[in-house]
Amino acid sequence: MDIRFEGKRALVTGAGKGIGREIAAQLVKSGAEVVALSRTQDDLDSLKAELGCLTVLADIGDAQQALKAVEAAGPIDLLVNNAGVAIIEPFLETSLDHWDTVLNINLRAAFVVGQAVAKGMVARGIGGSIVNVSSQASQAALPGHTAYCASKAGLDHLTRMMALELGPHNIRVNAVNPTVILTPMGEKVWGDPAKGAPMLAKIPLGRFGRPIHVADAVLYLLSDKADMITGVMLPVDGGYLVG
Repeated sequence: MDIRFEGKRALVTGAGKGIGREIAAQLVKSGAEVVALSRTQDDLDSLKAELGCLTVLADIGDAQQALKAVEAAGPIDLLVNNAGVAIIEPFLETSLDHWDTVLNINLRAAFVVGQAVAKGMVARGIGGSIVNVSSQASQAALPGHTAYCASKAGLDHLTRMMALELGPHNIRVNAVNPTVILTPMGEKVWGDPAKGAPMLAKIPLGRFGRPIHVADAVLYLLSDKADMITGVMLPVDGGYLVG
């Protein structure tokens, strides 16, 4: 399936590393003009050198920085809310500061950025497509992931609400829900065999994912090939959620 985005301008949050970086790279390969957003200048510098994309430096866990970042990005046709963080703590040990950090980055930032970008799409009257990067943790409780699971469950329902209310403006909104993806963050959390093996045993395909698996799903949902699909949470999980 040939997916092309010539003439489209895409904003990818959390584009500096891992899944976001792969999504940005695949969008560039598919002809999109990409605006990469990250809170790490070194990552943005290397992205610009490697991909030629535009860059915006911001910590979108701060709502005001998120709004300024959207303004700096300019008119957007395609949005990928990918920025995310996981702070691993059991429920009884989850601090309020860490709860706020995870919810602000994983959920509130998607709302703030999504709302600002969607307002621009509505004003221009040409529609658009948004994909939120959620997780299998939105639907399956994972030990030590209280704040993370809660944030991704909220992101799924935010996706549904956005799809419902933006559909009349020809703006499609979907989510992808990956299993463990072997990014540096994924390796840090799941690289220990004592922790990773039980998770792996629950995946029918018997393997963890790679960033390209998520990027391919995101590009499909962004594209006109999916122009009758909105409000969907698409598992990219090797079958984890069927159990």
